Amino acid sequence: MSKVGIGIDFGTSNSAAAVFDGERLQLVRLEQDDDIIPSATYIDRSLTAQTGQQAVSQYIADNTGRTVELIPEVVGETSQFVEGGGGDEVAEVDTATQKIYGAPITDSGMQGRLFRGTKRLLGDETVRRLMVFDQPFRLVALITPLLLRVRQSIEQQVGAVNAAHLGYPVNFEGRDRFANDLALNRLGEAFNYAGIKTQHFFPEPIAAAVSYLHSNPNAEGELLLTLDFGGGTLDFCVLRRQGQDFEVVATHGIGLGGDHLDQLLFRKLLFPHLGKGQVWRRRGFDREIETQFPFEDFEELLVNWAITYTLNQNRYTTPVMECIAAGGSGQKQFERLRDVIKHNLSYLLFSRIKDFKAQLSTVDQAVLDIPEIDLAIPMQRSEFETLISEPIAAVAQALDTVVSKAGLQHDDIGIILRTGGSSLIPAVNDLLTQRFSGRVVDHDPFTSVAAGLAIANFRQLSYTP
Repeated sequence: MSKVGIGIDFGTSNSAAAVFDGERLQLVRLEQDDDIIPSATYIDRSLTAQTGQQAVSQYIADNTGRTVELIPEVVGETSQFVEGGGGDEVAEVDTATQKIYGAPITDSGMQGRLFRGTKRLLGDETVRRLMVFDQPFRLVALITPLLLRVRQSIEQQVGAVNAAHLGYPVNFEGRDRFANDLALNRLGEAFNYAGIKTQHFFPEPIAAAVSYLHSNPNAEGELLLTLDFGGGTLDFCVLRRQGQDFEVVATHGIGLGGDHLDQLLFRKLLFPHLGKGQVWRRRGFDREIETQFPFEDFEELLVNWAITYTLNQNRYTTPVMECIAAGGSGQKQFERLRDVIKHNLSYLLFSRIKDFKAQLSTVDQAVLDIPEIDLAIPMQRSEFETLISEPIAAVAQALDTVVSKAGLQHDDIGIILRTGGSSLIPAVNDLLTQRFSGRVVDHDPFTSVAAGLAIANFRQLSYTP
């Protein structure tokens, strides 16, 4: 078979792969009807793994309507000698063993655990193993099934694969100064177990630039700046073109992604309709007690959909049901909160929020429509931009930082390439236009990195920080 370049973009939220034979660039079909696959792994009680959309669907099916029952975990045992019998009889000596229980943290009814966004943990030295039904799983083991599926999908298209260019963010999340080294070591080990033995790691924003320059060889401008704004990270690079080749002038990245914006929308739009700010009335011994409903206990679990199901236990559901029974102006809000918990709707809510956010990128007003909990919430794009003003300020600061690192002025750069799903937000484009008027271009927001990696693999491009 003729030479083929392979590129794999393992992302925080989604992953993609591409192949390039020197002339034709193709995305690899990773799902039954999609080239993009959710970066998700679901492990059930038999320790069997499912990946992609099937993993997400199985998680939702297994936890919808399920009451969570937490039982105490045995953390140790004590033994002591005791004598049986009585009176003058010589008794046998028995051993009495007593189990020591910890806090009630084991979910006895859980059918499986879902892991998504695991890429964010790769650079954290304190996260070494995660427990799955009393079995410690290394992060590498949680990533490998998805990468194996990606490799097998590529092989269905081009035959045996053991080498590829693999994308990575400029900076992984993690505060330790060795976070990037640790993350790359872990990612490399996972790819190795998945059968990709020859690995060429390549920064994601540079890969996006490679695919753009391949598609637009006659684009004018010696200097190119890429902004890659994905689900988990924001990455930049500045390249200097040298004929058909280029020199990397500077790179930069921060831990900010579209998932953070989704959580801001959830808090702003949905929390007031789920009981935030409402009063909790219940009967005491001699009088009615009235306090603020403890919504803060629910907040973090609601905005992290993979663990929202844990709200379906008595200590959370009892106050909700008491508020519903009490009636009053907040009854409808608490009924919605009950339904979100009982029917495990958090993933659906975030899916609608993502669609809603995309609509606000094309129209001045959109409606967050969630008939499952009888909600239709309009929002102006201007309101959304006010809500995300702080993250956009962080984008601006990071953008100016990479230009400064390159030793350049904004006017020096001829091409501004924006890619990644969150780069489609008008406020991001406005920011770029303010600094680089007339020089901003779009390029395949969800697949440009995978395409660039395949081209880089074919051309055997390399990058050393």
